[in-house]
Amino acid sequence: MSFALIGCGRISQVHLQTIASEPRARLVAVADTDRLAAASAAEAFGVRAFHDPLRMLETLRPEAVILCTPPNTHRDLGEAALLAGANVLCEKPLALSAEDAEVMIATAEQAGRTLMMASKFRYVQDVVRAKGFIESGVLGEIMMFKNEFCSHINMKDRWNASTEVAGGGVLIDNGSHSIDIIRYLIGPIDSIHVMFGKSWQKLEVEDTCQLLVRCVCGVIASVDLSWSVYTDTYFIHVIGTEGILEVGWKGSRYRQGPKFDWVPFGDGYDKFKAVAAQLSNFIDTITGKGEPLITVEDALESVRVIQTGYRTANQGRWEKVAP
Repeated sequence: MSFALIGCGRISQVHLQTIASEPRARLVAVADTDRLAAASAAEAFGVRAFHDPLRMLETLRPEAVILCTPPNTHRDLGEAALLAGANVLCEKPLALSAEDAEVMIATAEQAGRTLMMASKFRYVQDVVRAKGFIESGVLGEIMMFKNEFCSHINMKDRWNASTEVAGGGVLIDNGSHSIDIIRYLIGPIDSIHVMFGKSWQKLEVEDTCQLLVRCVCGVIASVDLSWSVYTDTYFIHVIGTEGILEVGWKGSRYRQGPKFDWVPFGDGYDKFKAVAAQLSNFIDTITGKGEPLITVEDALESVRVIQTGYRTANQGRWEKVAP
């Protein structure tokens, strides 16, 4: 299957490596408005470079496109790729608004092509195994969920710190992952309440925030997000009536109550393996050999929840996520 990649920034590097390692995929071109970035990636992987993504789509008509550009370009470039006949794997968030996401989904249906949102944590094997533990009842009835995505990263010179380009700060960036993980492990979300924290980096967007989520099943989830502080080695905590489970960067564990020892499982977070599994699922979906682990409904709901969260930010109120 012929692949093209649009957007040769940081996240593109792991996508390019996974394409190279996937026997069913053949990279034919890369595109970026930054000529140097496009030329460098093209040289590294022995393919053509384009500085105009639309010209690349028109010239090569690739079967699949991976979209790694900033969020404010996702709707236009996603539509263009779909209408050019390509299946599209789009980095999270799918779009800046639910309205834009709906347009992209409708375009995919119209073109008869696959559209998927890339959200790598559903493909981390420790997260997949955690879902199995939850569904098996080992932890009893799930009561609480906690997630932390906090690390110290200088964002001052990145497009992620521009409201116009990214749509917001750490909430839409890391929070998109958090919302998708909650929906995957716990279930649909009913309502949300967001609080922005201190702005240590003095950006035009939030660099630290906390969100509280009420799931349809009644579970309350709390999420801490920051580009300015470090936190624990475990980034997911699932608390049930009979036990606790923690997913970590270097390994995971669970125990059935305080009287029992921790039982380790998994190898932790491996970005390359997760993105490779995501690519495999994308190809399986296109070829009819499998179903998407992240559906368009999942992608749309992720955008909708984050959009609702921004409306509640620092307002001291909860808001239901409208269907």
